[in-house]
Amino acid sequence: MADGPDGWIGYGFNAIDVFGMSLGTELVSSTAAAVVPLHRCLIADDHPLLRDSLAMLITARWPAAEVLTAGSFPDAWSRAAEAPDLCILDLAMPGADPLAGVAGVRAAAPDSRIVIVTGSDEDSVLLGLVAAGIAGFVPKRLPSPLLLAAIELVLAGGRYLPDRLAEIAVENEQSRRCAAPVTPRQVEVLRLMAAGLTNKAIAKALGVSPATVKTHAALAISAVGATNRTDAAIRAAAAGLI
Repeated sequence: MADGPDGWIGYGFNAIDVFGMSLGTELVSSTAAAVVPLHRCLIADDHPLLRDSLAMLITARWPAAEVLTAGSFPDAWSRAAEAPDLCILDLAMPGADPLAGVAGVRAAAPDSRIVIVTGSDEDSVLLGLVAAGIAGFVPKRLPSPLLLAAIELVLAGGRYLPDRLAEIAVENEQSRRCAAPVTPRQVEVLRLMAAGLTNKAIAKALGVSPATVKTHAALAISAVGATNRTDAAIRAAAAGLI
């Protein structure tokens, strides 16, 4: 592991087991190692200046990468359906609260690596996002070279986290591996819940009654160890179910 600024730590993980407890692997260096490939990147921020600056930074490092942009969470959900390799997200965007917004991106792009660029250090928010399997939190004060190094670490299969949350991230992964089984129908319900659909809308989409959806939703929430719909979406995304 390698120290970042102000208590932030980068952890590298075994490429076979992405969260494989290999806490001794060193931070990927943007100068000492070859550039990790990036084919498509989504940058979502409601401030055009920051969004454009990040896009220029990504394009300078990965000239061949396609850069998608969004200014709100609903826009990000739509663009995430284009399967970017990497999603760089701001938390304070219109259209959803941070946890639900990020869960929606995760549901739309389950194979994408997600990095949060944030000025917030509220543990309640960060812990929820760690539970969702977010690959990195990058403070907005981070210098550009370290930001790029953190992104390369994430693209290589590692995580870049505040040091106080790193141990919790490992514990969450251990808990995920012990999660209760979820039926295919419950997975469908969880996926639609994460997309923000109501029980009535889910019932119409699945061709069942709202009462049946309510039952499946309650069972799915319980199966993933959640207490509400948003928490269930986050936990299901972290478990790779949606």
